[in-house]
Amino acid sequence: MSGVRAIVGFGRTVADLAVTEAFYRDGLGFERIAPPEPVPTAQAEAMGLTGLQARQLRLRLGGQMVTFLTVEPPGAAYPVDPAATDPFFQHLAIPVRDIDAAMAQLGRVETTPISQGRAQVLPASSGGVTAYKFRDPDGHPLELIFFPDGEPAARWRAAPGLFLGIDHSAITVADLNRTLSFLTGALNLHVAQTGLNRGPEQARLDGLDDPVVDVMALTPPAPAPHMELLHYRQPAGSKRSNTVFGAADRASTRFVFSVADMDGLLEVLRVAGFARRSSVDGEAAYCVGPNGHGFLFVKA
Repeated sequence: MSGVRAIVGFGRTVADLAVTEAFYRDGLGFERIAPPEPVPTAQAEAMGLTGLQARQLRLRLGGQMVTFLTVEPPGAAYPVDPAATDPFFQHLAIPVRDIDAAMAQLGRVETTPISQGRAQVLPASSGGVTAYKFRDPDGHPLELIFFPDGEPAARWRAAPGLFLGIDHSAITVADLNRTLSFLTGALNLHVAQTGLNRGPEQARLDGLDDPVVDVMALTPPAPAPHMELLHYRQPAGSKRSNTVFGAADRASTRFVFSVADMDGLLEVLRVAGFARRSSVDGEAAYCVGPNGHGFLFVKA
């Protein structure tokens, strides 16, 4: 099978690993897996970082891992005045046991809000969740989310602590059809759920005027965590629609997928017309999706 097997982690490029660790530890309950370390050679080769000084810090929240990367010399800074409609938008959604307690702990660190005001309770038509979006010190977006009932609540009920893990990562896409073709074809993900979110609560959550957004959940064969697509019908698309960021650039966030058949996946990506790079030993590969999002593949 040439498709991906599971999302085994996420990657983010940041300016300072110590600042990042303090933010995610004190504000969100993340734990260090290992001290800062060199990026594995295969992954550095795949991401085009050979010859640069690249170090990483692996942090865990529940059963999920985020790898934070610093690069010298650094790439491009995070764009100023970012919006939820920008195609480089990719948030990590953190389910919480108690939204008020989670917001109180988040208040220990300095954040840049995306949402307007308090956490928003979305209507049942938009999932009925309570959510709040904000940015970390580098500009990367995050979301706290409380599931009141149903399958998502049941999925996280047994997880310990206040911050339970990473439920999904959502990416903003401009070309929905091409993105779906890439994800369900080349990567073999499955569309698990679709919805259309709108209304004043969604506007305050996203920090946008009158948004109308398609929300689609896609799952790999191992369904947790999963991916979500955010396709804004309105407001109008971002002026940054053609911006592509490399792994060294601060706006870069990556899905990390496990793959059983790396050669098969690379061939599928080649036939589909996507540029890809692999390590010499075949243990890792990297490609950029239709809207500029990064995908790192590691051999299972």
